[in-house]
Amino acid sequence: MEPSDGYLLRNQQSEAQERFDAFASLFDPTTFRHLEGLGLAPGMRCWEVGAGGTSVVSWLADRVGPTGHVVATDIDTSRLASVARPSVEVLVHDVGAQEPPGVGFDVVHARLVLVHVPDRDRALRSMISALRPGGTLLVEDADPALQPLTCPDEHGPEERLANRLRRGFRELLADRGADLSYGRRLPRLLREAGLDDVRADAYFPMTSPACAALESATVRQIRGRLVAAGLATDEDIDRHLANVAAGGMDLATALMISAWGRKR
Repeated sequence: MEPSDGYLLRNQQSEAQERFDAFASLFDPTTFRHLEGLGLAPGMRCWEVGAGGTSVVSWLADRVGPTGHVVATDIDTSRLASVARPSVEVLVHDVGAQEPPGVGFDVVHARLVLVHVPDRDRALRSMISALRPGGTLLVEDADPALQPLTCPDEHGPEERLANRLRRGFRELLADRGADLSYGRRLPRLLREAGLDDVRADAYFPMTSPACAALESATVRQIRGRLVAAGLATDEDIDRHLANVAAGGMDLATALMISAWGRKR
């Protein structure tokens, strides 16, 4: 996204690739488990919404094979340039403002996307309309309000500083229209949209190198916004980044809630 749209974590910033790598390490096993459970098979057609990085797109392409087709969309596709496969089509697309890039998909998937989309209802309708009858939608999104802390065990000054900066991050997200309690509503929203066999679960990563990498990259990416908004000082941020690098804190992410259902 471009700076003018107010998005806080743009794909073109230098820290974005570090965040995508951390997301892949943290969340790909859960995502792939769910996609495998949906019966993904050679020859299927998939739409990966808000793809951002390459890990899920490449995995989908491997599963559907040369007879299948994967459409990978994002409003900024700069990180998808390395995906060069005949079965993969990369398109610039805004799921909350444009018609879907096709119909008749067997699987549509979005991870950590809709919480940031201003018109989430339209985006959800668009993804469902793109499915064939019997096709499956898998939406995975965070719920920062349900688990708002960087350090759930807030036992010292380092942890208190980390959680204060996380509160600042949440404030910046909310100011830009993010719905910080969206994840918990996904099962109900899929049912209300008419999907059948709706299921959901949640994953809560904590205390791993990937959690630390994600925390460091995110704080560095939003550093200027935190300082400009008066939510932190440069000294606060330098101290926190040093604390993260020292490796003595149990860092966590928000819960990622996965919900899926089948189109009638």
